Parts: sequence; C-alpha cells; structure tokens
Amino acid sequence: MTEAAVGRGSERASGAPLPPAVLAAHEAAVDDIRARYNSLPAGAKVRLAKRTSNLFRFRDPLPASAPAGRARAQRARPVAARAMAPAAGLDASAFSRVLHVDPEAGTAVVGGLTTYEDLVEATLRHGMMPLVVPQLKTITLGGAVTGLGIESTSLRNGMPHESVLAMEILTGDGRVVTATDDNEHSELFRGFPNSYGTLGYALSLTIELEPVGRFVHLRHFRFTDPQSCMEAIAEIAAGGGYRGHHADFVDGTVFGLDEMYLTVGAFSEVAPWLSNYRGQRIYYESIRGPREDFLTTADYLWRWDTDWFWCSRPFGVQHPLIRPLWPRRYRRSDVYRALVAFDRRHGLSDTFNSHRGRPGREAVIQDVEIPLDRSADYLRFFARDVGMSPVWLCPLRLRGERTWPLYPMRPGEVYVNFGFWGTVPLPPGCVDGHFNRLVEAEVAALGGHKGLYSTSFYSEDEFWAHYNGAAYARLKQAYDGDGRLSGLYDKCVRGQ
Repeated sequence: MTEAAVGRGSERASGAPLPPAVLAAHEAAVDDIRARYNSLPAGAKVRLAKRTSNLFRFRDPLPASAPAGRARAQRARPVAARAMAPAAGLDASAFSRVLHVDPEAGTAVVGGLTTYEDLVEATLRHGMMPLVVPQLKTITLGGAVTGLGIESTSLRNGMPHESVLAMEILTGDGRVVTATDDNEHSELFRGFPNSYGTLGYALSLTIELEPVGRFVHLRHFRFTDPQSCMEAIAEIAAGGGYRGHHADFVDGTVFGLDEMYLTVGAFSEVAPWLSNYRGQRIYYESIRGPREDFLTTADYLWRWDTDWFWCSRPFGVQHPLIRPLWPRRYRRSDVYRALVAFDRRHGLSDTFNSHRGRPGREAVIQDVEIPLDRSADYLRFFARDVGMSPVWLCPLRLRGERTWPLYPMRPGEVYVNFGFWGTVPLPPGCVDGHFNRLVEAEVAALGGHKGLYSTSFYSEDEFWAHYNGAAYARLKQAYDGDGRLSGLYDKCVRGQ
C-alpha cells in the first residue's frame, strides 16, 4: 500500500480512523494513481488534470533559455514551434471529496482536489468550518495549501496550510508519503506550501476545524487616509476587536486613498434581518451603504464569489438590465474565469482594442503581502503608479511560531494582503509587464512577498532570493530528483 497510509495517518492526526468503507475506497484510489503515475513514460513531464483553475498564468510557455518577462509579441509564437513535449495529464478526480468530518475532534480528512464549496457544505452540517476559507468556491484544499490562500480569518488563523495536521502526498519521484510536522517527512510538510505542485500532489489532508455561529454580523468602518486604516488594523490585531465589535473576520475594500473600508465580522446566533447578495444586490456596493449588515455564515463565506469581487463588471453582469437575464447558476467566479481564459486564448480584447486604435492594456492580477508598517506606503504607490481600483485588503499573520521556508514571513508580524485584479492601459513605448514589474520592485523594496498564482517577471536570481532557493533545491532533490514535475521557477515565471 502507501508508505504511510491515510488511515493510519488520519488516526494519529485526528484521533479517529476513517470509516472502513471510506478507507478501503481511498486506499484503492491511492494505489491506482500511484500505478498510473509510475506507468507514464520515463522523462515525460506531468501535470495535474483539473476541471477548473484559479491560476492566472496565461502567458505561453517560454523555453528555458528565454529571459523572463519577454514582450507579448515575442511570446505569441505557437507553442509547437518551441519543440516542447506536452505534459501528461494525471487524472486525480478520485480525490475530490470530503472523506470524513469528526466534529468531536474538530478535524476533517479531505481529498486534495476537493473544492472549498464542497468542503464548507460538508462541515457546516456539523456547525463547523475550516479555519480559513478562501473567497472563491472552486479553489481546492490542495491548491490553497500548495499555492497559499487567505481570507478574513487570516488575522486570527493564518493561512490554510497552518491548520493542516497531515498531508498524504504523491511525490514527484512516484512515492506516496504522509507528511506531518514531526515525522521523517517534516521538511516536505513545511516546504509544501508555495511549491505549486512542483514537489508532488496532495491526495488527502487532515485539517483542523472551528465551530461557527449561524450568522455573521458585519460592520463597515470608513477611513479617509491609508495611515488611519492601518492603525485600525493594528488595533484589531492587538485587541481582537474594533469600537466594541468583535473581530472573528476582518478584510477591507479600497475605492480610493480617501475612501477605504474595513469590514469587521462577528459570529452571531441572532440576526434582526438578513441580506442576500446572490441575486440582484451586489456585495461590494453594499460596503458603501449601511454601516451594518447580517448574513448567514454560508452567504458570508461566499459573499465575494457571486461577482468575483467586482470583476464581473466587464461582462455586464452588474448592469441592472443584464443582471436579471444572466442565470443565477452562472453568477460565480469559475464562469467568469473561464470567459477570461477564452478571451486571452483567442486575443479577443487585444484585437478589439487594436481595431479601435486604443492602447494595449496590461493585466495586473496579483496578491501581495506587505508588512503593516509599510502598507500605507504601498497603497500610495499603487494609487500613484498603477491607478487601479477597487483594491481588496486582508490583514494576516502567522498562526504561531512555525515558519514556512518557501514563503518566509516573520512570526508575530502583521502583514496586509492587497489583491488587485484588472487591466490598465500601457503608457506609450511600454510593453506588457511594465506595471507588474513596478509592483514586484515595490513589494521587494517594502519587505513584502508576492503570490505566484499569476504572471511573474523575476530573473532567476531575484526569484530564488525571494522564495528560498536553497531550501527548495533540497526538497526538489529529495522528492523529485529526476525532475518529472516542473520546477518552481519554470512553472511560475517561464510558464512551463
């Protein structure tokens, strides 16, 4: 069977074994995927076959010799011309369900390709939720751990990988191992976050859960300058609340340097009224309206998904004449992301702008973490040099003293995540990558880090300086010595 079967691993981690029938089916699936992986031709690159994706690396792959950040015209050549062998797709759909929820132990054992939509549905039945639930329904648990995730509980609970007790991983060299913080695979356990599937794939994860209230009581606090907003975040971080309102959740929305809001949420067992942003009303617009709101816990967790934050605007979905005609089942982030992918694949927007004589536009789709004491500086830079709004902000800190080598953050320090997703017109004479490089340089200057789910333009030396190249090289040699999976730089910067 496996080197450390999930049944034994989950019993040690959660205090309760999987039900026998569930365990038998899961171990059969593990044996099957390991056999299929090891039957692939030697030297063939492997990728995970997934129905959905929340990545935004739309650039064509570049050969290893190409400089990072090549201009759009240079990278528009057909992929076939680069003599690159296609990667073999590995079907892991058997690992897309919740295996077991143990409300007494406060844990769940979950397949790595399980979406948070399915995970939350299963745990809320027991009055519980994962400690951090990313904002989009089709993000998978394995994806949030290997690619990092964040949400409005991250000031209390850190990031999704910090509530993982054990991971069953199909490694690049074809083994299946269970990694925990205190076993022989502890280095893999700590190095898996931010490895983006380049060391292996999580087949199952044992995670902690926390109890929830029936409702979430929201209060929206307005600030008219970045510094006062950051001082409020510091107050919440120190005391767990703001102006008498408990902070189970906190995130924010920046419409401009003189209009920004922190939304502080507290679990509640009562709700004088309930709002619903799955229909005609739009959540982010409500932030500027009444200063108080109530949502069911499920509606709160998915408040951003219906309109993909504010990014459904280009599709007309927020127009009052179009919205009633757009079927509700298609008002969700994965539909919009598929439309964006179609547009990028066929160059529709670029062609339209070119025919209209409009300047080219650069996609600036990033999440960055900045130390709290430099976050006001970052907002001022972004407003001045990029000029996109709204911007999402979310404070976070590591849950404890444990650190994660491929995404170095300092224990005890509060950071602010800024998320910005859209396009901006390129200045005359500038090529694609202009704004993204500005962002990368400023993030580095302010002592922050940038997530790798979207396009990156770092040189190799810059990249490994930011993401601990020495630690990654040790892990890559130990768990994928033959390089069957793409390397982290190749995958996240070169697009291979």
